[in-house]
Amino acid sequence: MMLEEVSYRFLVKFDYKNLDMDNVILYSKLATLPDELKSEVADFIDFLLNKKDKRNTSVARPKFGSAKGMFKVNPDFDEPLEDFKDYMN
Repeated sequence: MMLEEVSYRFLVKFDYKNLDMDNVILYSKLATLPDELKSEVADFIDFLLNKKDKRNTSVARPKFGSAKGMFKVNPDFDEPLEDFKDYMN
């Protein structure tokens, strides 16, 4: 990966509206790194952004009553079991 491509990938995601001292410090540190380390930093930033995106996805929860009609309960479900008749008296 070339230096220009790494720099471009970083700058595309760089938020200029919220430019503060921390961002300037990070960018100046990035500028001092050798090309191969800049590539690793860019990959790590992509990893962190993907990780953040995955956390934002919510799991679809089933709606109440969505399994209606899928199960049938026998009419004698609440009746005492034959095996426990000796203990019931």
